[in-house]
Amino acid sequence: MTAVEVSYTEDGPADAPVVVLSNSLGAARGMWDPQVPALAERYRVVTYDTRGHGESPAPAGPYSLDDLVDDVVALLDRLGARRAHVAGLSLGGMTALRLAAREPDRVGRLAVLASSAKPDPQVFLDRAAAARSGGTAPLAPAVVQRWLTPEHAAAHPDLVARLEAMVVAADDEGYALCCEVVAAVDLRADLARITAPTLVVSGAEDPALPPPHQQLIADGIAGASLVSVSPGAHLPNLEQPLEVTGALLGHLDAAGSHA
Repeated sequence: MTAVEVSYTEDGPADAPVVVLSNSLGAARGMWDPQVPALAERYRVVTYDTRGHGESPAPAGPYSLDDLVDDVVALLDRLGARRAHVAGLSLGGMTALRLAAREPDRVGRLAVLASSAKPDPQVFLDRAAAARSGGTAPLAPAVVQRWLTPEHAAAHPDLVARLEAMVVAADDEGYALCCEVVAAVDLRADLARITAPTLVVSGAEDPALPPPHQQLIADGIAGASLVSVSPGAHLPNLEQPLEVTGALLGHLDAAGSHA
């Protein structure tokens, strides 16, 4: 399938090393809002919407994970970026892992948050079917319930409403197709091929992709470091923004001035 021109936003100095942030299944690039200001002080930060999400197109399917990787490679080419640091959460983390394994010369440093090398397929096949039959709106409350711990959700109703709106705004078929991408993911054989210095972030209370999923990734990539965030569910970058942003900056800054 031909790569699609995903919708993206740039922040930070145009001549700085590029950092690409890839969103989770059901979210849009605004999920990275807490991280962007600090990263943009020293990086050219590119947030984008995965196909089928936010303002990006939702072409006819089926999609594969390699299609999502192709979209990122095409985005880097449009930006004139030979290499970039790449951080992804959940589906975005799977995209980042595959990109780093398949196109090692394009990735400087890698950060993988709340993701998995081998999710349970049935969960995502069921969700794809539900999105096709009823749309994403009925799914939004249950999806967002997995993104934040109950305590954080109760204390931040505005955030919950904003996240639910992201899920509702996803293209119904595009979301279903991306659910099927996740269901088909098996990156276990790719992990040993990844040479980019890698940070793995785990939400200790993540009900969607619990910590053993991140431990498997960290164990499979030579030299990877693992940070556990608590309290934190499936979007720990929103629940613990200072800790996650600090971990990302510490990891990326270790590269010095070169992407």
